[in-house]
Amino acid sequence: MVKKIMLAVLTAALLLAVVESLTAQPPGRDPGGRRGGGGAAPQGQAPLPANEQEKKILSVLEDMDQNQRRGMMNVPQEDGRILRLLTETIGAKHVVEIGTSNGYSGIWFCLAMRATGGKLTTHDIDEGRASLARENFKRAGVDNMVTLVMGDAHETITKLKGPIDVVFIDADKPGYTDYLNKMLPLVRPGGLILGHNVNMGSQMQDYIKAITTNPNLETIFLGQGQDLSVTLKKR
Repeated sequence: MVKKIMLAVLTAALLLAVVESLTAQPPGRDPGGRRGGGGAAPQGQAPLPANEQEKKILSVLEDMDQNQRRGMMNVPQEDGRILRLLTETIGAKHVVEIGTSNGYSGIWFCLAMRATGGKLTTHDIDEGRASLARENFKRAGVDNMVTLVMGDAHETITKLKGPIDVVFIDADKPGYTDYLNKMLPLVRPGGLILGHNVNMGSQMQDYIKAITTNPNLETIFLGQGQDLSVTLKKR
């Protein structure tokens, strides 16, 4: 138990470091947005690839961002980068995504797990979106890292086994609390539950309450408009 608590504390410290790096003003820019000296890059600058495989993956993500965003409700690029950094920071081996869409966020997870040796299990109910996602996973060269499960995720996730390092929920908003209740026992101590579009009003109230009043969880809100909840399972 002591080791688990220490792991959770260390993970929280790492997450805070990531959050600070993402939310800090770029050097040379004051809070009003005026640029000072030092030639710092803009905060929204696209990530730089470390190798040819990353270059290929980032190129596919950019193409999807430019040409496949309409009607897909994907996370913005900034949130995708947060997903990648959080996943790689905790050394995730198994990520479960609820709501595949066209595979955009899933590819960000795979980009992280190239470094951790992890795998993605992603769930969707729409065959059209799933077909497009399969194509995009293959284009990015990450299809061997992905298991795509078709069907109602409220039912299909009950077949999963732990431990799970990261859960990402981006599906039917009223269903978030049910997903949380079913997935939380499978998430390891020090693991994360991430929720997208949690700033969507009354339909998210039960989920927000669930992740902010449980003493075994610690939650912060990030992303554009603080629409991404990041919940640490402490124990």
